[in-house]
Amino acid sequence: MNNRANYEAIYRRSITDRSGFWQEQAAFIDWATPFDQVLDYSRPPFARWFVNGTTNICYNAVDRHLAERGDQTAILWVSTEVDCRQQISYRQLYRQVNEMASLLVELGIGAGDRVLIYLPMIPEAIIAMLACVRIGAVHSVVFGGFAALALASRIDDASPKLVITADAGMRGGKVAPYKPLLDAGLAAVTVAKPKVLVINRGLASEPHPIAGEIDYHQAVARHAGQEVAPVWVESSHPSYILYTSGTTGKPKGIQRDTGGHMVALRMSMRYIYGVEPGDVMFAGSDIGWVVGHSYIVYAPLLTGATTLLYEGLPIRPDPGIWWSLVADYKVNCLFTSPTAIRLLKKTGVEWIHKYDLSSLRTLFLAGEPLDKETHRWVNEALHGPVIDNYWQTETGWPILTNFAGLGLMDLKFGSPTLPSFGYETLLLNGVTGEPVGAHTKGSLMIRPPLPPGCMTTVWNNDQAFVNTYFSRYQEPLYATFDYALYDEDGYFFIMGRDDDVINVAGHRLGTREVEEALCSHPGVAEAAAVGIKDDLKGQEIEAFVVLMSHTTPPTVEELKNVVARQIGGIAKPKYLHIVSSLPKTRSGKVIRRAILAIAEGRDPGELPTIEDSKTLEVIRDAIRER
Repeated sequence: MNNRANYEAIYRRSITDRSGFWQEQAAFIDWATPFDQVLDYSRPPFARWFVNGTTNICYNAVDRHLAERGDQTAILWVSTEVDCRQQISYRQLYRQVNEMASLLVELGIGAGDRVLIYLPMIPEAIIAMLACVRIGAVHSVVFGGFAALALASRIDDASPKLVITADAGMRGGKVAPYKPLLDAGLAAVTVAKPKVLVINRGLASEPHPIAGEIDYHQAVARHAGQEVAPVWVESSHPSYILYTSGTTGKPKGIQRDTGGHMVALRMSMRYIYGVEPGDVMFAGSDIGWVVGHSYIVYAPLLTGATTLLYEGLPIRPDPGIWWSLVADYKVNCLFTSPTAIRLLKKTGVEWIHKYDLSSLRTLFLAGEPLDKETHRWVNEALHGPVIDNYWQTETGWPILTNFAGLGLMDLKFGSPTLPSFGYETLLLNGVTGEPVGAHTKGSLMIRPPLPPGCMTTVWNNDQAFVNTYFSRYQEPLYATFDYALYDEDGYFFIMGRDDDVINVAGHRLGTREVEEALCSHPGVAEAAAVGIKDDLKGQEIEAFVVLMSHTTPPTVEELKNVVARQIGGIAKPKYLHIVSSLPKTRSGKVIRRAILAIAEGRDPGELPTIEDSKTLEVIRDAIRER
């Protein structure tokens, strides 16, 4: 293991000969009309890849595999929540996707229309995504853990013509309602109300009908055997919107294109993950997150591989469930988060050694910084290789990684290794903007153009794309909002966020989202939220609240539940303190970095702009009462 020279040669070419490199990768995708230009970067920082080429994601993910692997399993669905296992071949997937696409057309959905998908981890979720891109519609999948107001904000922004949901899901053996949350969300939207298509799983104790909703099973039965020709769209046509939290309270709609998206994912499977047609990939994520989009749904199917879709927890019915699935289905590549591995680490290595894992070639981890000890533990338990990789919702595929398909370079525990192809990375001093040397923390930036597969803009808001990601320095560089350093070998280590985003078990939450939810309570005057280190989840939320005077004071639990109701259970603060004041600058900005330092037992350092240094003692006193 040490294929550094091979990597270096390909990486250099991906930077110095972008068009030549990506033209070769595009040959692994079928095009209805060939593109006449690999890259149009005439309007920085907006990049258009494979200009004027027309293609279709569903055709590439399903149709083109029928002749050679129509009877191969495309989707393995395992639900430990409802005790069900199902195998769907590429031929069966083709039929089901066409039937749903036919139904969407009947409901008036066409190219460019948005469809919001709010579903549990069931095959219909993948089928709905594929049916949308088959007809050129733009899907927006919302994670099932989000509550009504979070749903409403996404509906308001995307203006979907249709919402596809279920009566309920299951989590940890308990019913998780979907339809009632959607009903409440729709009651709060300001745009035209979309039609609603409901998949009834028979889990909800009571139906929650609203006017005009459609029963999916009854409706799709009318389209049995129907086929819908794929709509060939230009490469830059948006394929989906996925909302991510950022430095402002309002989530941003990350817009992904069609052609570049497919080319990048197919390349990543060959070079990074080492997954080939016929292999089995299991990404232990949720389709509501970018890992689910990229490596549960699109990348495996574009490759002609088998994807394992899992509904359940990694420790239920026992901590060996994932390893048993690897053994049962001969999984070749497993992809999950450091949080999941830390959770499994607590249960002991015997659960790993209980099963025949000889099929498993690699375990990939991403979603939050991976600590060295967790990396070392799981690498030893599996006898390697365990590969950390770093990327974002915005990029859609790894920025920093090792290359299982190319030949792995030496592993360093806690490091996502080196830049992926097409990413020209820089580490800059956050104040001066000057490059930093080895072993020095800097802000991780990428020199545009961003490679294929990355976000093309913020949905319906080009200016937000520029202002959010490219305005930190005079030179328009893409900001990852993460600190990193590199060592003497050029290996990167991610040090955490340099903005106000909290990463709870891979779920990115803006501090402003949490604070705005708290401030919606009539008894709250102001609030501050920070992400504190947590051995299991990477970070947990700790919140500080100043109450209104002359009102009945709410309880701590009441305030925590306000956040859970508005954003979802994942955002419920672990700790919440009612305090008399917050540390602020003289211009009135809350000094979150000082709060975070105190919360983590660190010295907040010099704060020359603080308005009242006594407020730091207020925070210290609150934390002592945890």
